[in-house]
Amino acid sequence: MAEAGLKSISESQVRVSDDDRDRAVQRLQRAYAEGRLRSEEMDERLEVALTAESHGDLMPAVVGLPDDLMDDVVQLKSTGGRVRRVGEWRVPRLLRVASTHGGVRLDLSEGVIDHPEIQIELHITYGSATIVLPPGATADADEAFAEWGTVNCKVSGRRRPGRLHVRITGELAYGSLKIRYRRTWFRTPR
Repeated sequence: MAEAGLKSISESQVRVSDDDRDRAVQRLQRAYAEGRLRSEEMDERLEVALTAESHGDLMPAVVGLPDDLMDDVVQLKSTGGRVRRVGEWRVPRLLRVASTHGGVRLDLSEGVIDHPEIQIELHITYGSATIVLPPGATADADEAFAEWGTVNCKVSGRRRPGRLHVRITGELAYGSLKIRYRRTWFRTPR
């Protein structure tokens, strides 16, 4: 009987998390900055987003606005070369990387990251990839498959509230994937 009650819960009745509310607020802020919302409507929608308890409550706050995920996908491709992103660069919500006979280095430690969670989808053949995370970030590489290669994750996989979480998916054939934090070199005074 309890099982039947669980099955009758619709997606709109599922409770929202703080991250869900934060994503809705970010979406509203972007829409307001783009001129899609008047200030009065922005205030009303913010109130709805911040007080929402379920997905059904949250939907009116973002209805009619573009889906951020669709607007925030970047694809990088290389054959016989390198894909390299370091320093201060804008990190999208979904980054798709395809490389054949080359290396990939994605350094997120100084990147501009607007999302609490990002996904990196790798398709690498005969090459290696290194992903460098900012301090405190976490990563899940359980969906990254290496055929004749290795996946070496040196960071925590357990999500931490308020910290970036990176989900790494895809395939590496004859290559390796290393996920780590930025190295710090300490210099001693002379």
